Amino acid sequence: MNDITTEGYVMKGHVKWFDAGKGFGFILAQEGGADILLHANVLRNFGQSSVADDTGIEVLVAETERGLQAIEVLSIEQNLAPPGSGLADFAEFDPADIAAVPIEPARVKWFDKGKGFGFANVFGDDADIFVHVEVLRLAGLADLFPGEAIALRAMEGKRGLMAAEVLPWESAVPRPL
Repeated sequence: MNDITTEGYVMKGHVKWFDAGKGFGFILAQEGGADILLHANVLRNFGQSSVADDTGIEVLVAETERGLQAIEVLSIEQNLAPPGSGLADFAEFDPADIAAVPIEPARVKWFDKGKGFGFANVFGDDADIFVHVEVLRLAGLADLFPGEAIALRAMEGKRGLMAAEVLPWESAVPRPL
């Protein structure tokens, strides 16, 4: 059952599809029913510019004249696969070693979804870090945009410095005790 709020209700589901170029997509509710519109601005307010198809999501939903719409993203399911498991380049690495690499704040330099890769730079460092689309998918992301803030674990791989894991940007911010 959904929790009712004054502005709508909380709903869990999965992303049916999301197209960052079009600026919207749709969510399928766990409980079934009509598709829920997910607008790019609502996703950006959560701190992401894209979300991968089939990713679990929890949103606040409102009924509008045009149908159901997500008005706030509450959470996006992160894949529980070990860091580095999305790319064959990291097959030889122990997942515990990858998980021990510090999470660093970074900015996307460029990313080409069609090519399936791009580059990012850790704040304060101009070294390019290769980012593969399979690593993004494990993070629940489908695309990145120049200047977008992310967090990542970078390590030397077969292609040079590579992102073994991409995380929401706030993952790199230390939390007060």
